[in-house]
Amino acid sequence: MIRKKAAIILAAGKGKRMKSDIPKVLHTIDGKPLITHLLETLSKMDFDKIVLVIGHKGEQVIEQTRDFEVEYVWQKEQLGTGHAVLMAKDLFEGYDGDIIVAAGDVPFLSRESINKVFDTHIKNNVAATCLSADFDDSTGYGRIIRKPGTDILLDIIEEKDADPDTKKIREINSGTFCFDCRSLFSILQKVGNNNAQKEHYLTDTIKLLNAEGKTCAVVKASNPLEVKGINSAEELAAIEKEIKN
Repeated sequence: MIRKKAAIILAAGKGKRMKSDIPKVLHTIDGKPLITHLLETLSKMDFDKIVLVIGHKGEQVIEQTRDFEVEYVWQKEQLGTGHAVLMAKDLFEGYDGDIIVAAGDVPFLSRESINKVFDTHIKNNVAATCLSADFDDSTGYGRIIRKPGTDILLDIIEEKDADPDTKKIREINSGTFCFDCRSLFSILQKVGNNNAQKEHYLTDTIKLLNAEGKTCAVVKASNPLEVKGINSAEELAAIEKEIKN
């Protein structure tokens, strides 16, 4: 039996460090908006539905993505990634399948890595699977906490909440996850905002699922470059240079 699969793409952010008022996902790389690169990859895969969570100047995001077969949901207040995904809950009423959640500002996420996440998720029969990568400099990223010697994911600790030992971990959360739909929306309603940013982190679902006795897994991306996030004009220029090289 083939399991259903869907995607939720987070595209609501303004991107304060981009030094521009346009939506973060509409900044261009290699002549195309970031979100377009990702949607071109996803549109070649067999998804039952693709949902974009939009917010800051969302009308512009709709205009730029209208050629793709996607649905839209609004995040009116920027209350964190967990809150953003929760906005899509009504669109998945009665849906029985797996959902990949990815950031719209990670343009070069590959089909190979997406399939690797789904395959790991299904093979291990887990509630959630995280795509990770090893970075020489993991500053700014959430750190992966594994069960020693396994692919079992115990927790993800954000940089601003990490102690010095945790900050030494090189394996980072890429921001791409696969969830069992029912587990996802059930646990999201329990995610609080008791953290340095006072936001509802999607990453907190991992700790909460583990606490409920549900297993989570982690698998590394095929190429670390493909999961690099873009948070500033400087990072955008640096990644474009790396891609061209």
